[in-house]
Amino acid sequence: MTRIATLQLTAGAEVEPNLKILRELLKRAAGSGASVALLPENFAFMGRTEADKLSVAESLGQGPMQDFLARTAASEKIMIIAGTLPLKVPQAPERSTNTLLVYDASGVRVARYDKIHLFDVDLPGRAEAYRESRHVERGHNVVVVDTPVGRVGLSVCYDMRFPELYRQLSRLGADVLVMPAAFTAPTGRAHWEVLLRARAIENMAYVVAAAQSGIHASGRETYGDSLIIDYWGRVLKRLPRGAGFVSADIDLAALAAAREKFPVLTHRVLDAPL
Repeated sequence: MTRIATLQLTAGAEVEPNLKILRELLKRAAGSGASVALLPENFAFMGRTEADKLSVAESLGQGPMQDFLARTAASEKIMIIAGTLPLKVPQAPERSTNTLLVYDASGVRVARYDKIHLFDVDLPGRAEAYRESRHVERGHNVVVVDTPVGRVGLSVCYDMRFPELYRQLSRLGADVLVMPAAFTAPTGRAHWEVLLRARAIENMAYVVAAAQSGIHASGRETYGDSLIIDYWGRVLKRLPRGAGFVSADIDLAALAAAREKFPVLTHRVLDAPL
């Protein structure tokens, strides 16, 4: 068995203070025996407006956020699944991607996933609206990466409402589904845990979710409640509020045995071709 940690914080509108908090949490997570750590969506920056992220967007392979990830992964000897940071879109300077990057324990970037489903909603019954697509270029590729805790399927926040994505990740061999997020407090109270547990149950896979938690510079409140859920839908660990981390062991042998005895993944009839 190998251990995964999920980190939680209340990111502010300056990069370096957020990285300072994450540096300490990653050190503690590695010290607890975790070989993989998951960071929340917008882990290094939550601005006052959606457009603010353009001011800190980096080119792929260079910049303080990516330098931090590579350096910390190598120094702590831990794989970091860093979801997410803004990357520049060369052909559209007024836009960025909302990108999850994965660094192995030597500090080498081994995977990239650009968030596919963008959060363009008006919250029912509230004067609260979001239009992520105004400044974010959506991704198109489904990504699974090999890690010390097995094959990990990558997704981000609003993606979790689209089960067809996770069917594709499952068909590509995902043992673990990660979901870094900055879930709003109203939708979190209504849907967070039930969606995460549903994705675990229907795909017979571990689900690991890293959340933003608290009130940010924009006044937006995020829900928190970072979770690690097993393939049977059982909550193994949770961190309801505040900065910190929780960790749990991923038992791939138990997962394989459960999938063999309860072979729901082999009973699918209506899958669309990849």
